[in-house]
Amino acid sequence: MKKTLTLILGFTFCLLNFAKAQVKDPVSWTYEAKKKTGNTYDLVITATLPKPWHIYSQNSGADGPIPTTITFNPNPLITREGKVIETGKLVKFFDKNFNTNVLYYSEKVVFTQSIKLKTKAKTVVTGKVEFMVCDDEKCLPPTKKAFTIKL
Repeated sequence: MKKTLTLILGFTFCLLNFAKAQVKDPVSWTYEAKKKTGNTYDLVITATLPKPWHIYSQNSGADGPIPTTITFNPNPLITREGKVIETGKLVKFFDKNFNTNVLYYSEKVVFTQSIKLKTKAKTVVTGKVEFMVCDDEKCLPPTKKAFTIKL
């Protein structure tokens, strides 16, 4: 009985230490549609990060870390107008690990895509955001998050 209890406690201790060592996704995402005029909306995707984490720009470059990409699934009821615009405090930094300049955001970045509804029917916009986050010591593997935005 003592051996079984010791084994269970030891196993539990190992699991707890392993769980502490794992870094969860530090990015908090919100998704919303803001009506502009008539049938025109802005799809607003916001990433909020605690310090010291940062997320890379869509324009971070091919030789650096994985840039943030937002992909919208086809929807015959909408037309996208222009490209996804990102706003926030952009930092340009020469990263020795990648041997290139990288562009990133800390704390908060907002990605906005303008769309136009072709009809007055209610619909949803779905897609995914792929991103990579790092702090001063480590980077987490690229992550994909699916989203749905009601119009």
